[in-house]
Amino acid sequence: MQVYLRINLLVSKLCRGDVSVHSLFHSEAAARRTRSAVLVTSEETIKMETRKDVSLFHKYVKVAAVVTLYWVVSISMVFVNKYLLGGSSMGDRDAPLFVTCFQCFVTVVFCLVLKYGSRLFPQVVTFPEVGALEPDKVKKVLPLTCMFVAMISMNNLCLKYVGVAFYYVGRSLSTVFNVIFTYLILGQKTSLPAVASCGIIIAGFFLGVDQENVAGSLSVSGVVFGVLASASVSLNAIFTKKVLPALDGSIWMLSYYNNALAIVLFTPLIVLNGELPAIMNMISDGSLDFWTLMVIAGLFGFAIGYVTGLQIQVTSPLTHTISGTAKACAQTVLATWWYGEAKAALWWISNWIVLGGSLAYTRIKQQEMKTSHNLGVSSGKDKV
Repeated sequence: MQVYLRINLLVSKLCRGDVSVHSLFHSEAAARRTRSAVLVTSEETIKMETRKDVSLFHKYVKVAAVVTLYWVVSISMVFVNKYLLGGSSMGDRDAPLFVTCFQCFVTVVFCLVLKYGSRLFPQVVTFPEVGALEPDKVKKVLPLTCMFVAMISMNNLCLKYVGVAFYYVGRSLSTVFNVIFTYLILGQKTSLPAVASCGIIIAGFFLGVDQENVAGSLSVSGVVFGVLASASVSLNAIFTKKVLPALDGSIWMLSYYNNALAIVLFTPLIVLNGELPAIMNMISDGSLDFWTLMVIAGLFGFAIGYVTGLQIQVTSPLTHTISGTAKACAQTVLATWWYGEAKAALWWISNWIVLGGSLAYTRIKQQEMKTSHNLGVSSGKDKV
């Protein structure tokens, strides 16, 4: 019907002399070209939208996979370490510093394996050239390594004496110490809202300690090690920022130097702590399951640095912090189920207070950084 009406309209125009046959054919050809161009453009738009949707879907899948990998590695590492470290009494196999040192050894070996892997398969593996320790770099890295040894030792000793469920709260004061040391060492002040969020974290920490005491599961040693671990984590972060430029900003090179030097520092500490008999018992026992878990724990220790950096890369520092906080919550719930622990309502509230304070601090700092950046951009435009 539409074709019939169109033909009648064209015939009428020709009869009235409104258009010539030549112009009519030209106009019809132009119309056909226009319709073809519109169809092509529509098809290209549809294809672009489809590619965009597929690309966005792949991005979401990648983010979900990386976050899942971070959670699996981090939570698994805590549970494996808890098994290896045992409780407050491990009898003739009580050697927490040796367990920590062995993980450093595994990291060093794995770094060397990756170095040779990058030589053999440069298209697949990329890793810096590590090997002999350079004296100049050792001098610059050694102060950080001392803090690194303190950090991993205090973390593992805290985990040894407290349950996995309380582990997050037990060492939750890292943010508080970060504010303190940033002011004392770097001279940088913290805003009142950020300080207030630190107050919330402290309140949650003390409530958690109180509830552990009420439940009869409080370990004073574990709490002390947790506080020391929080302080050393904060100092380690500050020292890392200062030392990284000496290693060309390479996290892997820093990891290699830190762990290699840590083995040297751990050796006299292990002897002084009287762990040699326990180490001999571990070796003579020769349990394949135990040593397999020791190696796995070392690989987890190496992998956590990689997956942490990967999660920050595919998301953002803020999202990484939120993911870490959510992971701690899931870890706490999983631990209470795994070990069959029943916790009181106030105990759970203490965890939520610490989590809330940590998220509030992260959000406040993120907003402050955004405001500072916008002011910097604005002032730059004003100068132009």
